[in-house]
Amino acid sequence: MTLWASGDLSNDVAAMEHRRFPKLTIVKGSLREGRATNAELGRAIEESDLLLHGSGPSLVAERDVAAYVAATGKPFGVYGITYGGAGESQRSLLSKAEFVFFRDSVSLAKAREDGIASPVMEFGPDGAFACDLRNDDAADKFLEQNSIEPQKFLCCIPRLRYTPYWLIKEKRPFDAERNRRNEEMQEHDHAPLRRVIEKVVRETDHQILVCPEDMTQMRVGRELIVDMLPEDIRRRVVWRETFWLTDEALSVYQRSSGLFGLEMHSPIMCIGNGIPALVGRFAEQTSKGFMWKDIGLGDWLFDFDRPEDLERLEPAVLSLITDPQAAAEKVARARKFVNERQQVTMARVRELTERA
Repeated sequence: MTLWASGDLSNDVAAMEHRRFPKLTIVKGSLREGRATNAELGRAIEESDLLLHGSGPSLVAERDVAAYVAATGKPFGVYGITYGGAGESQRSLLSKAEFVFFRDSVSLAKAREDGIASPVMEFGPDGAFACDLRNDDAADKFLEQNSIEPQKFLCCIPRLRYTPYWLIKEKRPFDAERNRRNEEMQEHDHAPLRRVIEKVVRETDHQILVCPEDMTQMRVGRELIVDMLPEDIRRRVVWRETFWLTDEALSVYQRSSGLFGLEMHSPIMCIGNGIPALVGRFAEQTSKGFMWKDIGLGDWLFDFDRPEDLERLEPAVLSLITDPQAAAEKVARARKFVNERQQVTMARVRELTERA
């Protein structure tokens, strides 16, 4: 297996991947006029049997996939993406795929409506459900340093309507319209999370860990959640002030009673590892959140643009603490369904490599 990685894959993330997959080869670069921009990528493409595009908010590597197909004529497949519509070139490319697995039923229906005609188009869970990276030592150290008792805390992840990439990526220009929308909705979106936190702290023996999924969210968590809580509540709320890698984050989630917030991939990894997780979504996001309905967790999906969904949030979060057995059973059913679908979908990948 060779990972054709994006150019911004960091050394820390590559090292984390190699700890879990010692034999993994990682290459970067692109194809230009049929030629690889470096020898390592050229060799990987020449030796490959097929190209497998991983999970994402769309066919994010469309240009690379198209270049690979044009240069090699080798087969390719797409695994666990969201699709919200595309131009003729992408629709044509997807139709040439040996299979396309969509990570939510809304995407699958849209692809069929748009006439995409891959011979295999099915629901296929996001690949991150299978994530099993771990850094238990770092997780234990973090909990000890912050006086957090395992299985006595919930994780909360904040999020702005649009990720302010201009704060963390040098070449990303400031987007005034998206920033305006973020500021307009930040109190609307984070006040419900603060209310839930206050409820948990006042009515249970659990703490709250406010933590990030991307590098912009430490600041969001501090300014829109922690700093705005009453002083007596803040004493039992821990703010993760530095970013972490996936392995440490997942090890911390495993030591919690569950997770809630406005992100998607941490909940995906939680469910894949038997941890309860509630998902908040809003109109600015893709349809990926609807996968919670697809895997049987519809009552753990909350549309923050619907007042009736916000009313359900507090009791649902509290139930993770007051009825952990029911939560565990719900997770187990969803996890079983996901695992069965991933076995079926990966069998397609195996068949394709064996034919190549």
